Amino acid sequence: MNFYEHTVIAKQNLSQKDVDAIETKYQEIINKNSGKVLKIEKWGLLNFKRKIKNYTKGYFLHFKLKGDNKTLDEIKSKTKLDSNIVRFLTVRYKNLDLKTEYFSKNKS
Repeated sequence: MNFYEHTVIAKQNLSQKDVDAIETKYQEIINKNSGKVLKIEKWGLLNFKRKIKNYTKGYFLHFKLKGDNKTLDEIKSKTKLDSNIVRFLTVRYKNLDLKTEYFSKNKS
């Protein structure tokens, strides 16, 4: 089992209910395909530096997970077909930092 970070950017015009549905959908995909979600970070609605597919903002969801190639292939195939996702990125790690949240709302 390897560790991954999977970040998806959803369209800016989605309601909070739709964003929660996307989070639930990908969490179920990971858990059903011999993976395990370790942490989910909701980074919220953030501005893009440049337009992406005529969007200037997007909802960022960041999943920290443990899985194998089957899990990763299923996530990628489902994300490519999802019309509510603008971009996504998956990165493999040897160890995950589960304590640090880079976009937390209450920075001290």
